[in-house]
Amino acid sequence: MTGRATCYRLSGGGNDFLALAEPAKPPSGAQIRAWCTRGLSLGADGVFVLTREDAAVRMDYFNADGIAAELCLNGARCAARLVLELGWMESPFAIATGAGEILAADAGRGAIRLDLSPPVETPEARRVTVGDSEYAGWFLTVGVPQFVVAWPTSLATAPVGELGPALRGHPAFGESGTNVMFVRFLAPDRLEIRSFERGVEAETLACGTGVLAASAVAVAEAALEPPIRALTGGGCELEVDGTVEDGRWIAWSLTGDARLLARLEVDPDAERLPQPPTWSPTPTE
Repeated sequence: MTGRATCYRLSGGGNDFLALAEPAKPPSGAQIRAWCTRGLSLGADGVFVLTREDAAVRMDYFNADGIAAELCLNGARCAARLVLELGWMESPFAIATGAGEILAADAGRGAIRLDLSPPVETPEARRVTVGDSEYAGWFLTVGVPQFVVAWPTSLATAPVGELGPALRGHPAFGESGTNVMFVRFLAPDRLEIRSFERGVEAETLACGTGVLAASAVAVAEAALEPPIRALTGGGCELEVDGTVEDGRWIAWSLTGDARLLARLEVDPDAERLPQPPTWSPTPTE
């Protein structure tokens, strides 16, 4: 891709994205990594590419590390918002993703509702040892792998930046690792959540698939009942609703904000990042 690329900046629930609409050529992994670098380039949690396919829109999503991911629900809501702004489709419409088809609809007041298939698997209880401490949680896949840790005290005390990386790459979750969600269940219909996401390799202000995973755990453990409101790290609230039978979701939806922030022409300078510094050693006597 040469010259200036046109892209859009969007935000959903605290995750920010760069989006390309039917580009002449998809971005390379190197371009995505450069564009998503905060401080030196545009900065984003990820990039998605939209293309029209018959009666649906396809969304290809890439984490900030340039690696494709099957699903990002905060990104999918932003994709739906952009599709409506571009006039490609009328609400409701289908979005094809690597994790299957999602039905998107305008929920009013800047919100988008996504209806998707609930997970087939039930949350699996696991205990993971890091250092001298053991952490109990539940593992399941909602588009991407999720490890949900029920935090016993205020989430202000959760060491997301320190414990998140250790759990994200723990051998218990295999080579691909997992997202890590620190959650407090606040009965009867509310939870709070902080997210450490693989691909970004840092705490993010929200994770839509993580909110669904936490809601799946909450229902399986009879901790909450829908509709469930989830307060995220960015201060945005997402809502999970649907039908539950025998402690399992048989249909569910995720509703939350999706904001179109800007239309940009990306200069090639956004790809020209300096090399990380090599600091001079301390002189030895």
